[in-house]
Amino acid sequence: MSDCPLPAARLAARSRESHESQFRLLGQRRFAPFFWMQFLGAMNDNVFKISFTSLVTYQAARFSGVDPATAAFLISAIFILPFVLLSATSGQIAGKYDKVMLTRFVKTFEIVVMLGGAGFWLHSAPLLPLSVHVPDGRSLYRIRPGQVYSYLPQHLSKSELVGGNGMVEMGTFVAILIGTIVGGVGAGFVGHGAAVLACACVAIALVGRVVSRYVPDTPAPQPDLRINWNPVSETWHNLKLARENRTVFMSLLGISWLWFVGATFLSSFFSFAKNVLSANPDVVTVLLGTLSIGIGLGSLLCEKLSKRRIEVGLVPLGSIGMSVFGIDLFFASHALPAAGHLLSVGEFLARHAYWRVLADLFLLAMFGGFYSVPLYALIQNCSQPSHRARIIAANNILNSLFMIVSAMMAMALTSAGFSIPAIFLITALLNILVATCVCIYSLVPEFLLRFVAWVLVHTFYWIHLVHAERIPEEGAAVLVCNHVSFVDAIVIMAESPRPIRFVMDHQIFRSSFAGWVFRHAKAIPITPAH
Repeated sequence: MSDCPLPAARLAARSRESHESQFRLLGQRRFAPFFWMQFLGAMNDNVFKISFTSLVTYQAARFSGVDPATAAFLISAIFILPFVLLSATSGQIAGKYDKVMLTRFVKTFEIVVMLGGAGFWLHSAPLLPLSVHVPDGRSLYRIRPGQVYSYLPQHLSKSELVGGNGMVEMGTFVAILIGTIVGGVGAGFVGHGAAVLACACVAIALVGRVVSRYVPDTPAPQPDLRINWNPVSETWHNLKLARENRTVFMSLLGISWLWFVGATFLSSFFSFAKNVLSANPDVVTVLLGTLSIGIGLGSLLCEKLSKRRIEVGLVPLGSIGMSVFGIDLFFASHALPAAGHLLSVGEFLARHAYWRVLADLFLLAMFGGFYSVPLYALIQNCSQPSHRARIIAANNILNSLFMIVSAMMAMALTSAGFSIPAIFLITALLNILVATCVCIYSLVPEFLLRFVAWVLVHTFYWIHLVHAERIPEEGAAVLVCNHVSFVDAIVIMAESPRPIRFVMDHQIFRSSFAGWVFRHAKAIPITPAH
């Protein structure tokens, strides 16, 4: 390998980064206030959403004009609609103005919007979602999620992106768990639950606003940007902008598909608990807690497995695991003992058949973490800084569209008589077709090859890297190796932080079976004699 020495100070900094835990970021102002602000925002979202869904599912008689069978999917679609309407505009705003200024504004506005909790007191189903997507209300608050993944690259180094994304993913799902507990418990208080939920939403919003004061300044990447206030044309422009970089666009589609799968499962949990598991609302908290812990652990493990670099080989691994355990969840749901009443948490956990359901949810979520974190880091790293906010806006648009389609599919299948486990099975099978076959193999084959090389090498070998930092992050580099066996190429492919174009003899390149692999790896055939 060619020697590419870097300045001693830079090498020392990289060496320190490679040995420090991602948890150290929680002690640094460039990350910690932002992390906790995102944490509180996600928690508040779910206190609001879960309490509403729980009340409609288990206390449908108190909400007129609501169908409990499809209400959860409809609520999910309503909560997501603002992303489609305002993501393009918010992406421009995040690119033109200081993100901290915007964040403080929307956190202030969140306090006002959360006063929509009056719908809990009045038991008004229309009033609650109205506070979510009224054009001048909670929709503007939806600017916040678009800033999450455009903020991190401005404050974290490339080697910290995987760990930082993992921390945010983990924190978000822990916040979802806590929000679910608060929302579920509050909805269970028949007498004073409405007051508890309304006060909780406003209190969390107030704390989030205080935390936002400590987020460090984040200069606007495009202060001279002229904002296009037409959401339709700007949405189309953002999607075209994302398509300019094929790797980025395919990563956006991959993440959006994950949200399709996740939305299907999350929106089904209350009906799944009541009609399939014969369990009370408290068990939904256990299910969502299991899911949150799984994806949180998977997100944190990404940094360990990827060795602090963007390891796209984890994406196929995550996709395969999601399908395997999603399919097993279908079969586990048909092997449950009959229950004559709604089970409490203690009764649910005392029956061993239900532990298989929890294991499937945990592992499905953990592999979801393997799938999502590298894709988010890849988007941040490959996007131009000046376009990053609008690329993230395009991501929000695609995510929202996929989630709305997910809700529509679930509603159609439910109306056609499909059970919740059957919807899980269909989603897992679609994941094999869409994520594994289409996105990963047909469109981004290097993901699959990277995965195969990574699994083979780490199954049979213990690898110790020496001076990996000498491979430059950008620009051309030539690796000159002492070739010993055909395994060499697989080891290098698995361990290099950058994709490699191999040069090989044209006869080997054209071999019957291996040639198929070499063509997809974009190897370069040569004729030594000429």
